[in-house]
Amino acid sequence: MTQKPFPRAVSAALLGAALSATAFPALADIKDYRFELLQQEAKVGEAVLSVRLLDKRSGKPVPDAVIFAKRIDMAPDSMDEMTSKIEQLPTTEPGVYRFKAKLTMAGGWRLSLGAKVQGETGTVEDKLVFKAVK
Repeated sequence: MTQKPFPRAVSAALLGAALSATAFPALADIKDYRFELLQQEAKVGEAVLSVRLLDKRSGKPVPDAVIFAKRIDMAPDSMDEMTSKIEQLPTTEPGVYRFKAKLTMAGGWRLSLGAKVQGETGTVEDKLVFKAVK
C-alpha cells in the first residue's frame, strides 16, 4: 500500500496558509490615527496642553508613539509668524501626550504635531486649534 505524499502536502500547506493569514491582523493605514485635544481652552502664560492619539478604527488610545515634530503658532488668528516655545512633558497615562508652552497672548492657537506609531509606516500629522484665554 503506497500513499502519494503530494495531496497531503498540499492540504497541509493550505491549512498553514489559512492559519497564518488569520494570525496577523491587517496593518492600519496611517490615516487611521488622529490626535485630539483634551481641552479646547488654555490660560495665557505657561500652559500644559494634553492631546490623545487615537486609533480611529477602535477608538482606543495609542501609547508609545514618538512625537518628533511639534510647533505652536497663532495661525487661526492670521499670525503664522507668532510662535512660541513648546516642550514635551512626560506622559501620565497611555496614549496621552503632554506639552508645556508659553502662550503669550489671548486668541486662537494651532498646535501642529508629527508622530511615528510603532509598527506603522508613515507619519501621523495633525493640526489642532484651541483658544488661549486670560
